[in-house]
Parts: sequence; structure tokens; C-alpha cells
Amino acid sequence: MSTVIPIRADSTGCTDVVPLVERGQREVFCGLTGIIWLHRKIQDAFFLVVGSRTCAHLIQSAAGVMIFAEPRFGTAIIDERDLAGLADVHEELDRVVGQLLARRPDIRLLFLVGSCPSEVIKLDLSRAAERQNRIHHPAVRVLNYSGSGIETTFTQGEDACLASMVPGLPASQAGTAPALMVVGTLADVVEDQMRQLFERMGLQLSFFPPRHSQAMPAVGANTRFLLAQPFLADTARALQSRGAQHLSAPFPLGVEGTTAWLQAAATAFGVAPEVFEQATLAPRQRAEKALAVQRDILHGQRIFFFPDSQLEIPLARFVQRELGMHLVEVGTPYLHRQHMAAELALLPAGTRISEGQDVDLQLDRCLADAPDLVVCGLGLANPLEAQGITTKWAIELVFTPIQGYEQAADLAGLFSRPLKRRLKLAA
Repeated sequence: MSTVIPIRADSTGCTDVVPLVERGQREVFCGLTGIIWLHRKIQDAFFLVVGSRTCAHLIQSAAGVMIFAEPRFGTAIIDERDLAGLADVHEELDRVVGQLLARRPDIRLLFLVGSCPSEVIKLDLSRAAERQNRIHHPAVRVLNYSGSGIETTFTQGEDACLASMVPGLPASQAGTAPALMVVGTLADVVEDQMRQLFERMGLQLSFFPPRHSQAMPAVGANTRFLLAQPFLADTARALQSRGAQHLSAPFPLGVEGTTAWLQAAATAFGVAPEVFEQATLAPRQRAEKALAVQRDILHGQRIFFFPDSQLEIPLARFVQRELGMHLVEVGTPYLHRQHMAAELALLPAGTRISEGQDVDLQLDRCLADAPDLVVCGLGLANPLEAQGITTKWAIELVFTPIQGYEQAADLAGLFSRPLKRRLKLAA
């Protein structure tokens, strides 16, 4: 039996919420972090960061790549000669790209990724990408985007990457039947599960980004797209500029979110209710049964979300409505009301939502509220643990497959494990 909390017909949840807006010191990773999951997804792409040794250390340590591996990312180091103007940075970059493509002939899509250092010295990577395209196209397509962390949160690296790809997507033929596209990087196993569910409903679909750059989906006025990730505002805007239509829905986290997300597509494409029910019933029941175990641990626990990935509002909806947790504060780096409308409607009225961050003020609120569990970045976790507060690293919720029915219990487990660890340590 489903344990999702029903919504009254007259309830609008937090649709009209006035968030606590803060603009102070922030604690986030930079957008280069997105390379960690993007380079695994697009299997013939390479991400060349134009940055400092610090940039190289960040993505190398975050990815955990061993020395004998052949990762699909690297760093063109900006050194003292470049900064002093003793070397032509564009010539140096051309040389590095030439060496890379000669060594890795399997590359079909090359991203030049801007960083804080490259932006500080005003290096024009868009001009560099155009120049490289003239040299290497059609064998290799060269794009650029910014992974700088100066004014962004780390998941916006994926948004910038996907948005850079949209202008080059092939145009769908006029007059063709509506087509479904799922937008956002998903683990291959999750993508396969989603494809199977849609095919049971009789729907064919494409995924963006694809696993190979030669399989880019067509886009146009006949395209209907679902966002699989909540941090893709620029990508959605770029797709809409190509004529595509966004299907508004909660995000596919938990049983309720996944069902509503699938239902949005089913409704748009005229899938009969009995067909939808038959396609989703078995995985939905499995997920509900698996969630019951985690609910016993999490029900009644108080949770506080620091702003980190833009996943916070969908996650808050999941833990409150399906696991019975109480929301103390839900912080998010940015509140995109249009993309979050369906999620906000499902949150309890009066939920404290904060946008942006002033980390000192938010830490003061957190310590005063003394929640049972805090979801935060790595930089805040140890100080909070030292204060006796149990934490969950927010970045695990990005790196771990959490979307869909089959992952619902795994997602709940990410919240229950820190509490179980605390109980064992206290025993």
C-alpha cells in the first residue's frame, strides 16, 4: 500500500513561498566537478580543462582515477609564462589539443572547459573552439563551456555543458509525430530502466546527452522533453528556443516523484490509464515495499538541507512525504520557480526555504534548531559532526544513481545510514 501523503484539493503547498534570500559567503564545489559524471556518460568525448594545477588536482582526486587508467578528461595547465605574457596562450592551447587528438584518435567530441584562472586572464575559449573546429572538423567537433566556480554552484557545470551542445543538435523534420526526450545525465542502468518503462507504455524516446556523440537526438517543434535533473535551466531554455516543449513534472526521486514524472509524459502522449498502470505497477510495488524498511528508521527525524546541488527541494519532498521526516530548513542555491512548481506544491505549507547562502548565518540557524540529520557539503560536515550533529555529504546524492523506482530504497538508504552509524557509535 502506498504511504505517500495525499494532497488536499485546495492545497498549494509552498507554491507561493517567500524564501529567505541570502547573499553571503558560500560553501560549494566549482562546475568542473560535473566532468566526473559527464565523461563517463558521453563515451567518445574528452573534457580538456584550461586551468591551473589546482583544477587538475580537483578533478583527479574527485574522480579517483588510478594512474594506469585512460580517463576522458585532462588539464591544459596555465603556468607562470602564460600569466606573465611570455607565451601565446592560444598557440600553447593549439599545441596541446593537437597532441591530445593525435594520441587519442577515439575522441569525436572535445570540450574546452573554462575555469576560474582562464576567465581571470580573459582567455576567449569560444574563439579557440572555433579555430580548433576549422582544423579538426568533421573528424572531431570542438565545443566550449565554463566550469568556473566564481558565481555558480557545481551542478551548473552539466547545465553549461549540455547548453553548449543544443545549437548543434540536428533539427527534427517538420510535420513529424511528437517525440519524447529525457534531458539530464543519468547512470546507464537508470537510463535502461527508464527506457524499458516508457517502451512498456508504447513510447519511444531519446536521451540527452547520449552515450555517443554521433547519436545526438533531433530537436524541434515536435519535441517534448522531461528534465531528469533540476539544475538544467540554461539547457531547458536553449531547447525551448529550438521549439521544444517542456513537460512540467516533479523529478523522478522516490515512488511518488517517479510516478508523477512518468505520468507527465504518458498524459502528453495520450497513453491510456490502464496501460500506464500495467507498465508501472510491479516496479512501483517493489519500491514501496523496499521503502518500508527505511521508513521505520527515518520517520519523525528532523532534517536540515544546506544549499549545494539544487536537488534539495525534490529531496525534501521525497523524505517528507514518503519517509515521514520533518523539514527544518530546505536550502537551495537557486530557486527556479517554473521548474520547481510541481515540487513546491507538494511541500508542506510553511516549510522554511532559503535561497543562496550566508554560511555563518545558516550555521547559526542549524545549531539552534539541532536537527537529527544535516545534508551539507564536505567543508561543513566535519565541523558539524564535531558539534554532535549527524551529517550526510550532499555530493553523494549527485554521484549516486538515485532516480527511478529501483533506486528509491537506495536513495532512502543514503539518509538512514548516517543515523544508523550514530546509533552504533553511541551503543
